[in-house]
Amino acid sequence: MIVLGIETSCDETAAAVVDGEGRILAEAVQSQTDEHQPFGGIVPEIAARAHLAQIDRLVTTTMSKAGVSYGELAGVAATAGPGLIGGVLVGLMTAKAISAVHRLPLLAVNHLEGHALTARLTDKVEFPYLLLLVSGGHCQLLAVEGVGRYHRLGTTVDDAAGEAFDKIAKMLGLGYPGGPAIERAAKSGDAKRFDFPRPLKGKPGCDFSFSGLKTAVRQAAEALPPGALQDSDVNDLAASFQTALVDSIADRVKRAVDIFRNAYPAGTTLVASGGVAANSALRAALSATASRASMTLVAPPIALCTDNAVMIAWAGIERLKLGLIDGLDFKARPRWPLDPTAPKATGAGIKA
Repeated sequence: MIVLGIETSCDETAAAVVDGEGRILAEAVQSQTDEHQPFGGIVPEIAARAHLAQIDRLVTTTMSKAGVSYGELAGVAATAGPGLIGGVLVGLMTAKAISAVHRLPLLAVNHLEGHALTARLTDKVEFPYLLLLVSGGHCQLLAVEGVGRYHRLGTTVDDAAGEAFDKIAKMLGLGYPGGPAIERAAKSGDAKRFDFPRPLKGKPGCDFSFSGLKTAVRQAAEALPPGALQDSDVNDLAASFQTALVDSIADRVKRAVDIFRNAYPAGTTLVASGGVAANSALRAALSATASRASMTLVAPPIALCTDNAVMIAWAGIERLKLGLIDGLDFKARPRWPLDPTAPKATGAGIKA
C-alpha cells in the first residue's frame, strides 16, 4: 500500500511517498521562509502563489525519487484543512487532478490528524494515547481513541503557542520563524531575570492562554532604558519568556494526564506533535511530566514535527486501511476541528 501525500496548508510546500509499513520512500519540502521573512510572519496571498509555483515540480521530483509510478499508488492524500484556504486549495486540487487522471482513491486529510497520527508512523504507538498538539496555529490536548476519534481535553482560549513565539520574536527583532529564533537566543539568556506570569497555572481544566504572557514581555521590554535593546536584554527576555511558556504548558499537560489516566487506564503514552514540539526545553519538561505519571513521552523527529507531507501520506494510509475514501467533490476547509463536539473556547478563565 503506497500513498502519495501532499501538504500545502501554511508556508511549506511538501510531497512524500510512504508505504503501508511506514517506510518513507521519498519526500521533499520547499520552505517559504525567505518569502515571508521581510514581513515578520506569513502573508496568505504570497503563500498560496508560492505553493502554486512549486507543487507540480515537487510532486514530480518526489515520485521520481521514490521510483514509483502513479499506477503503483494505492491512493493520493492531501491536506484539505484546516489552514490558509488559498494554500489548502492548491494542494487539494492537485491531489484531485491526480486522483481523477489515474483513477486513484482520494484521501482528504485533516492537517491536525496528520500531526496526531505521526507517532504511529515513527513509534508504532497504540491507541489510546494523550496528545499535546502544539503548533503555530493550534494548542490542544486530546485523547486519541482511534483514527477519526478524538476527545478534546483543552485548547487555547486566545493565541497558540507558536503564534506567541512568532510575535515575541518579531517584537525582539529576532526575525521569522520565531520558535527557533527564540530558542537560540534563550540559550545565552538568564531565564530568571524577568518574572513573567504562567497563564492559567494552577487553575482547573486543561485550557491554555498566552495573550497575557505576550503583553508582559512587551511591557518588560518597554520598561528597559530608552534606546535599542542590548543583546543581553533580548537573550534574557527570550529565556524568561520561553521558561514561562514551557512552565504553563507543562502545568496544563499534568492536569490532562490525570484526567486521561482516569478515563483511559490502558493509555500509557504522551505524544507531543506539531512545530513547537521541536523545542528542546518543552520536550525536557514534557519528558519529566510523563515520567512522574509512569507514562512514556513520544515526540517525533523534529523534521516530522513541523509541517510535512509524510504525515499526510501516513494519515491517508491509516484512513485507506479503514475504507475512509473521499469524493472529488470534497471541499477545502479553513477550519476543521478534530473534536467537533467540543465546546468553543470563550476566553481566559471562563471555563472551570
